[in-house]
Amino acid sequence: MGKNKLKKFAETFTFDNFIQPSYDEIKDGYSLKGKWAKEFFKNKNPIILELGCGKGEYTVGLAQLHPENNYIGIDIKGSRMWLGCKTSNEKKIKNVAFVRTKIENIEHFFAKDEISEIWITFPTPQPKTVTIKKRLTSPQFLKRYFNIIKNDAIIHLKTDSRLIFDYTLKVIEKYNHNLITSTFDLYNSDIKDDVILIRTYYEKKFLEENIPINYLKFNINPETVNKVGIY
Repeated sequence: MGKNKLKKFAETFTFDNFIQPSYDEIKDGYSLKGKWAKEFFKNKNPIILELGCGKGEYTVGLAQLHPENNYIGIDIKGSRMWLGCKTSNEKKIKNVAFVRTKIENIEHFFAKDEISEIWITFPTPQPKTVTIKKRLTSPQFLKRYFNIIKNDAIIHLKTDSRLIFDYTLKVIEKYNHNLITSTFDLYNSDIKDDVILIRTYYEKKFLEENIPINYLKFNINPETVNKVGIY
């Protein structure tokens, strides 16, 4: 890690909305599990996650658009989240938090029905066959999400990768999940909601290079989500 990244990473620990628990603190369930709204955000508002939040641009952007919700960005790269932490603190945005952990650990952090919505924005495509299970829309990950979300929760996927997009569509079809919206070219579609209002740094670059942005949203089918195969 370069000196600048180290400096940013160190600064994240000075922000009161940045959380990095040890394994011992989460192995039996993190202390805020089931209590995020009441004890951390001090309200009863819905909680929405951004998984693989990177710099937190989406997390902060959504929090600004919707002060009636609470937003938590999750990523393993602490230096990336520095920008989201810094921006939300400078702008005094109180409905934002960032958690540094592996996404595989989310069941240690949140209780069933605690999460109302999930955003997955520009995830790593994991192109190799041996890493398919690491795709954030794989059946293995959807099962983890199901264990923390409300039954009607919406999951969003926004990506420049046609590989991960097509894969996700196949998973949705195979497990009979409920596809709500799907487009191969978001900014030339009829979709006019939050998904087009926030553009990350890399998303802007993709658009400048005329790379289409794929987008879909769906609900998990509770009757099939636990029938996880190797797909």
